[in-house]
Amino acid sequence: MADRISLRGLRVRGRHGVFEHEKRDGQDFLVDITAWLDLSRAAATDDLRDTLHYGELAQRAAAIIGGEPYDLIETVAVKIAEEVLTDLRVRGTEVTVHKPSAPIPLTFADVSVTVRRERG
Repeated sequence: MADRISLRGLRVRGRHGVFEHEKRDGQDFLVDITAWLDLSRAAATDDLRDTLHYGELAQRAAAIIGGEPYDLIETVAVKIAEEVLTDLRVRGTEVTVHKPSAPIPLTFADVSVTVRRERG
């Protein structure tokens, strides 16, 4: 499937991490989401109802990031991917969760986890 909708750099404060201070103080997470689906009907009708509403996609992902705390960003990424796939038009998704303030005592640019899930 070549058609896709991408949302990049969604920044949401969350409380994920294995350390108590991460859950207590929270930190910003960045998320990239790609959803693969057939966009031909949306292009033909020019109707928002025939596509994946990326504003709603952002809200759903933000609710997961800002919601229940998890130890691992792997869990956060999978929860978001599962949520994306609740839209039956989506055939597959790739979700990357970035943790730019991960508690690593060295200089680094980014830490991220990427998961890809497909329907069926």
